[in-house]
Amino acid sequence: MRSPLQAAPASPRPLQQTRFQRSLVESGDRLVAWASNPWRRLSLRLIVLLISFSIGGVVASIGGQIGQSDPVGALLCVLAMELAVRARGPLRRRDGDRLPLQLLDMARIGLLYGLLLDGFKLL
Repeated sequence: MRSPLQAAPASPRPLQQTRFQRSLVESGDRLVAWASNPWRRLSLRLIVLLISFSIGGVVASIGGQIGQSDPVGALLCVLAMELAVRARGPLRRRDGDRLPLQLLDMARIGLLYGLLLDGFKLL
């Protein structure tokens, strides 16, 4: 039981929405609006594919040079792929534009192909 001298616990104040936070939230919508042109959408998907392909090649090359980090690199790649697969479910159920889902798929494909290409180089 609380004594009359104790103050009631204060309710937490809501955090203030700054201009930067609003800008980050709206950046996805701005990207989708910018990519309404089919050529822009295709170029954005191609850029994501090539960047993730390069990251896959870099991860495999670094792992091959430092002999002990192969299992760690493989674990990180498997975790990244698993997180991408799990993030895909809510993106598929969401109404509206499919651009985030397409970019995620391009990133997964590029990373996988980058890893496979360096794997075939080692054969």
